[in-house]
Amino acid sequence: MRLKKIVLNNIRSYENQEVEFSEGSTLLSGDIGSGKTSILLGIEFALFGLQPGQRGSALLKNGKDTGGVKIEFVVDDKEVIVERTLKKGSKTISQDYCSIRINGEKRELSVTELKNSILDLLSYPGEFSKKQNILYKFTVYTPQEEMKQIILQDPVTRTNTLRHIFGIDKYKRILENISIVTSKLREERRLKEGLTETIEQDRMNILSKENELEAKHYNLVSVEKELFSKEEKRKKVQEEKEEISKKIEEKNKFQQEIEKTKIMVLNKKESLSNNLEITKQIEGQIKELSELRFDELEIERLASEIALRKKEKEEFNQKSIEISTRIYSLDLKNKENEKIKEKLTHIEVCPTCMQDVGPTYKANVVNKLSSNTSENIKHAESLNLAKQKLFESMTEIDSKISMAEKRIQELNILKIKLQGIEEKQGRLKEIEISNKLLENDVELLNNQMGTLRDSVFEFAKFDNLFESKQKELNNALNDERLAEIKVAELKKEIEVFSTQVEELKERIKKTEEIKKQLDYIIELENWLSKKFAPVISLIEKNVMVNLKVEFSKLFEEWFSMLVSESFNISISDDFTPIIEQQDYEIDYTYLSGGERTAVALAYRLALNQVINSMLSKIKTRDFVILDEPTDGFSDQQLDKMREVLDQLNVAQLIIVSHEQKIEGFVENVIRIKKENGRSFVEA
Repeated sequence: MRLKKIVLNNIRSYENQEVEFSEGSTLLSGDIGSGKTSILLGIEFALFGLQPGQRGSALLKNGKDTGGVKIEFVVDDKEVIVERTLKKGSKTISQDYCSIRINGEKRELSVTELKNSILDLLSYPGEFSKKQNILYKFTVYTPQEEMKQIILQDPVTRTNTLRHIFGIDKYKRILENISIVTSKLREERRLKEGLTETIEQDRMNILSKENELEAKHYNLVSVEKELFSKEEKRKKVQEEKEEISKKIEEKNKFQQEIEKTKIMVLNKKESLSNNLEITKQIEGQIKELSELRFDELEIERLASEIALRKKEKEEFNQKSIEISTRIYSLDLKNKENEKIKEKLTHIEVCPTCMQDVGPTYKANVVNKLSSNTSENIKHAESLNLAKQKLFESMTEIDSKISMAEKRIQELNILKIKLQGIEEKQGRLKEIEISNKLLENDVELLNNQMGTLRDSVFEFAKFDNLFESKQKELNNALNDERLAEIKVAELKKEIEVFSTQVEELKERIKKTEEIKKQLDYIIELENWLSKKFAPVISLIEKNVMVNLKVEFSKLFEEWFSMLVSESFNISISDDFTPIIEQQDYEIDYTYLSGGERTAVALAYRLALNQVINSMLSKIKTRDFVILDEPTDGFSDQQLDKMREVLDQLNVAQLIIVSHEQKIEGFVENVIRIKKENGRSFVEA
């Protein structure tokens, strides 16, 4: 792989920056914090997207809603352009648009599809598709501080990490899987041994069951004959019982007729009793009416009296009207006098003779009018008294008329009651005739009940016969049911035995198949545990030994190039750097900053070469990025970096450093500056 160009759009401190890369060694130069590492993060993001635990906010420029990276590189003569973008949402920043162009053919892919496509182009094993880009980190780009952390990790964690990087953990997984498989095989073996241990007993059971089955078929014939005879006996008893039942039904009908006749007799007697009560009531009423006296002349006398009273009331009423008329006339005269008096008070000249009207004349006229009015009032009062006396007389006449009319009404009611005596006497004769008829009916019904009782007595003997025949039928039914149960049980036993025989045959067949499987499982378990697992363990051990030897050799070579020969350095079995000086082991944390950087860089370069030698087909073998590899180096160590870079012998090397001295060791220099929070490449 050879990187040609990267374009950063709103990535960290970059707004819109294009950076071109040449073959050979290139230095990204600039002050600390100028934005050099941002370019390396942009390369990794463009290739593999956001990593597990990495947030989009770590890449997207503050205050921007969108951003992205586009890189161009060549791999196997293929021109590849990859583009990824970031988009700020309501809560998070996520990957948005992804595309890849290979030799001019563009495809828009999902995040996962693009990562798989890149891994395929770089010939990375497929197992890295769902993991962090650990292979890329330890063959192309590992920040120096991360490498120091690996060295300082506890031995178990570091060994497991390196086993994963080298791909050796697959042997461990194989052994673990072998253990799981053999455990499952042993379980399966125990299960199948348990399933096959009864095969001989099953074969003996089949013979026994088949003999019993034959005997049961023979017994079934005799039991079915017995059932047939029981059924015939039950049918005969049942027919006899049904005949008796018909006789009992006739007896029950007679009994029902007796009950109906009893009810009819009771109803007739109740009617006789009611007629007697009614007769007593009517006779009492006739006696009471006979004692009453009625005078038709009294009605005529009262009617004449009422007519006279009404005529007298009419005369009084006429007089009252005449008096009211006279009172009304006097009132009109008084009102007329008052009007004249009112007019005189305002008249000065007589309207008739046109002469002056004097006060004396007015006074005389007024006095005369007042005198007339006074006489009229007195006369009206006397008339009102007369009218009041007439009203009282008419009221008294009304009371006498009302009393006479009430007495006439009472006499008319009495007359009507006296007329009902004949009707009541006729009713008594009708009741007497009805009673005679009822008595005759009662006598006939009693005779009929006697006849019915005689018939019931004749049929009563069938009750005992019915009970006896019912018991006989119950016994026959019970015998038939027992015979049916015996036949059913025998048939069920035959069915069960037949099923058991078939099941045993099928089970033996399956057991024989299981026996074959058991033999295969035993053979497979022995091969896995006694042959395959030891071979894998031996391969793992040899690979680890070879790796450790090669890694230790490379680590010692790179370290000796960076540090004086007064140090002896090697790698332990858990890949921990062992540093000795004058036969004394020195802890890594007690080394100077430059010496720790040298250990980390040597570890990093040895790791790179070991992985590339193991995975010789990956396409990033000639592409290496070193991020601040000289942090804390002395001038003497910086001078030795030229020899280290020459020894690397890679097609494209990118170094990130703020050491100006490194510029003399590389073929190309890209200078990065940062002003007002914005990073850019100097022209």
